[in-house]
Amino acid sequence: MKSLDPILKPRSVAIVGATPRRGSIGHELMKSIIQYEYNGKLFPVNPKYEFIHSIKAYPSVQSIPDPVDLAIIVVPKEHVLSVAEDCGKKGVKGLVVISAGFKEVGGEGEEREKALLQLKEKYGYRIVGPNCMGIINATEEVRLNATFAPVQPESGKLAIMSQSGALGVAILLAVQNINLGLSYFVSVGNKADIAGIDLLEYWENDERTQVIALYLESFGNPLRFTEISKRIFKKKPIVVVKSGTTAAGARAASSHTGALAGMEIAVEALLQQCGVIRVSTIDEMMDLVFALTKSPIPKGDRIGILTNAGGPGIMATDAVETLGLRMAVLSDTTVETLRDMLSPESSVGNPVDMLAAAGPLEYEKALDALLTDDGVDLAITIFVPPLMIEPEDVVRKIIEVKERYDKPVLCVLMAEERFLEELPRRFREVPPFYRFPESAVRVAAEMCQYWRWCSRPQGQIKTFPVKIEPIKEIICKHQSTGGGFLPPIEVFKVLEDYGFPVCKSVIVSKGGDIIEAAEQIGYPLVLKVYGEGIIHKSDIGGVVVGIKTPEELIKARSKMEDQCNAAGVLGNVSGFVVQEMADPDGKEVILGMTVDDKFGPLVMFGMGGKYVEILKDITFRVMPVTDIDAWEMVKEIKSYPLLEGVRGEKRVDIELLVESIQRLAQLVNDIHCLRELDINPFIVAPERKHCKIVDARIRVAEKDVY
Repeated sequence: MKSLDPILKPRSVAIVGATPRRGSIGHELMKSIIQYEYNGKLFPVNPKYEFIHSIKAYPSVQSIPDPVDLAIIVVPKEHVLSVAEDCGKKGVKGLVVISAGFKEVGGEGEEREKALLQLKEKYGYRIVGPNCMGIINATEEVRLNATFAPVQPESGKLAIMSQSGALGVAILLAVQNINLGLSYFVSVGNKADIAGIDLLEYWENDERTQVIALYLESFGNPLRFTEISKRIFKKKPIVVVKSGTTAAGARAASSHTGALAGMEIAVEALLQQCGVIRVSTIDEMMDLVFALTKSPIPKGDRIGILTNAGGPGIMATDAVETLGLRMAVLSDTTVETLRDMLSPESSVGNPVDMLAAAGPLEYEKALDALLTDDGVDLAITIFVPPLMIEPEDVVRKIIEVKERYDKPVLCVLMAEERFLEELPRRFREVPPFYRFPESAVRVAAEMCQYWRWCSRPQGQIKTFPVKIEPIKEIICKHQSTGGGFLPPIEVFKVLEDYGFPVCKSVIVSKGGDIIEAAEQIGYPLVLKVYGEGIIHKSDIGGVVVGIKTPEELIKARSKMEDQCNAAGVLGNVSGFVVQEMADPDGKEVILGMTVDDKFGPLVMFGMGGKYVEILKDITFRVMPVTDIDAWEMVKEIKSYPLLEGVRGEKRVDIELLVESIQRLAQLVNDIHCLRELDINPFIVAPERKHCKIVDARIRVAEKDVY
């Protein structure tokens, strides 16, 4: 990604649209670059002025006698293309287009952006923007602040990309408030050329960058994002705020999977598979990057809590348990050490409550004891300042101790606002600090989740021997007639040839002999209606279970026809499915797939049955799906304990579920015209021979859709 060097590490910068007029963006940009002490050549460009900020100005970029790496364009939208042409002729290698009035306004603006990209192709330069607020390189070698944000950030290890200019300003102000140093900041605006993916690749091997934070409003290329993020995240944590969480929602679809999938489902699945940490707000982002840049990553999830007040200690303990972390069990040696140094009234369990009289010395010795304990992976110190103790003295001791250990220490300082505002500037090595216990524990949980991601194996794409040729014949036949839903017998044929355990079934026409079909299957059995447009059969009385005799079967069909008639769908009925009865004590799960226009195929797993859309105890993954992904899908649904067995129930064959998810992923990978697929319910039992798919639907498109 050396092509971004002229933008992020320019040796010379031209400000096209620089002006001495106070309050204008061109003026503020020049002022910001000068005040930040840019280590390179600076060329103001404006034909109206001979000098700007006491620096010689030039009428055009081409008139500059020296080579120009980067041109920052701050001119009215109507003049951007001519300036871009001028830059191309000069040999400028990078543009940052601050000017608005492009794709974001539609119409002529969209055409203007297309023309800008044509110039990019013609001259080979790279572009940030248009409609952005600029870039920052805060490293000591460059020191370029080419933004109009009212900040002058310190140099540090955090790289930030923002798709929104306004939120970019807010992020920079938040960074400044906690004195958190930056390596880079880029406002990408419309992302006409350079987007988050390009910056991730650039920052991947940048030695100045330790943590990457992204504010996203939309994804460019999800597949490339997945590939790059998976490569980076074990080296550098990536934190993302993705807006638009209420958009998309459930959509009109003929399958449970399609109805439950939406843009946010796909985004969540994608980020989870990439090891990217997603947070909900800018505040949460700042809390987390504060810790990631100031602390080592924990090597476990056992939390030790040190406090001088019982209430906050209890709040922290509750949050630890709620967020799935573990309270550390202190060793006998640690307990004895704490008992010897603290007052008899203190609590030396975990949380360690030293009481209100505890001062700097107690915090120093007690924190040292916690961090020495091999059973503590991360420590949270809580300090509520009493009148007789200076908070600054306690903080100083905490800093001294945490510097001796390769374990993270998070601080909760329930002090005056003014003290907290001044703290980052008074102590450059201050640990990450938070106002309330819940915030610190939430950060600890995210750090521990990142540790789990980094520790887990990469996973493999497993393939199974399948009968693919007969499946292709079935699929091609339906594609040639316009696609649509496969008949039930063909659905079961597809699944059986891919190694899924399916119930024995016989299709009987509307007036056919269901008694003969029942004799082939054997009692007890199930009767189901089928036909075009009949989606949720149980809603219209189209499923009868536990039929034990021919008389019950005849009666069930008659009643089913009456109910279909009452529901107005009797004309859609093509026939009936006579099916073997699955284990009535088994658990109902669902497997499914649907296609997202942006993210491609999504694979779903969850608790099944007719209430799946109500309970929504489901999880999704974006293709490809590894064996590790499949295991995690099964384990992360809320009902997983039911599959493991509760109240004396036996564990179901979870290994079969994991295998079935991988078989479904293989089917999706082999057949590219699948539009929607539901396997619901899939009855799973303790013994594999009793695990059966009792219903499924497959819809194919007329041509490949992914």
